[in-house]
Amino acid sequence: MERTGAAAVIIGNEVLTAKVQDLNGPHLIKRLREVGIPLHSVEIVLDDVDAIVSAVARARQKARYVFTSGGIGPTHDDVTVRAVALAMGRPVVRLPEMVELITARAPEGKVSPEGMRLADAPEGAVLLPQAGSWFPVLMVDDVYLLPGVPQLFRMQLETVLARLSGKPVVLRCLYLRLGESEIAAVLDRVALDMPHVAIGSYPEFDPGKDYRVKITVEFAEAGPVDEALERIVRGLPEGAVVRRE
Repeated sequence: MERTGAAAVIIGNEVLTAKVQDLNGPHLIKRLREVGIPLHSVEIVLDDVDAIVSAVARARQKARYVFTSGGIGPTHDDVTVRAVALAMGRPVVRLPEMVELITARAPEGKVSPEGMRLADAPEGAVLLPQAGSWFPVLMVDDVYLLPGVPQLFRMQLETVLARLSGKPVVLRCLYLRLGESEIAAVLDRVALDMPHVAIGSYPEFDPGKDYRVKITVEFAEAGPVDEALERIVRGLPEGAVVRRE
C-alpha cells in the first residue's frame, strides 16, 4: 500500500517529565492541516536510541513524510541522528558540507569534537538551505530531522513545507442547541449515505457557551461538504442550529 501523509516523532525526556511543554507537536498539527497534508500520528518518546528507532520505524510504515523534533545537538542526549540511521539501516557519516559550515563559524576555525557532532548524519542525507540561518535542514528519504527549540523548529518546518504538496480540506461547522443523543440518528443517516465525507461531533459542557454540540463536516471539495451539511440541517428540528461557520 502506498504511504501517504505525515507522521511525527517528538523526542525529549524534558517533554515526558513535564520540564518543558511541547510546542512543536501542536504547531506541526496546525501547519500540516493548513497546507492539506494528512497527519497520521504524533508520538512522544524519550531521548533513548531504541525508543526513537521503534517510533521512526512505525512512522515510516504509515506515512510518506516523517518529522522528528529534538535530539540533534552536540550533547550526550542528542541521539536522534544515530537512531534515525539505525531505523533506516544506514551508517552515520560526517557530511563535508556541514564540516565546512561549522568550521567557518568557529573562532579561528577551531571546533571541539563535541561541536563537530553537528556534522554527523545518516548516510545519504541531504542539506536544505535555511533562510535566515546558517544551519540547514537535515533530510534523508523524506525523514526531516528538525530541532527541538520551537523558534528553530518553526523556521525549518516552513522550509520543508515549501517543498511538499498537499490539498487543504474544506471545513464547515454547525453549532447546535441539542445534545448528542438527540442528533445521533441524523448524523448516522448522513454518515452512512456519504461515507467519503468526514463528520465529527463534539459535545460542549460549559454552561457559559451558547451551544451544546459542535458538528464538523470536511472533505477535499466544497460540494460534498455543503450537501452533507444541508442533509444534517434538514434532519434537525427547527431552531436547533445556533450558527454556522
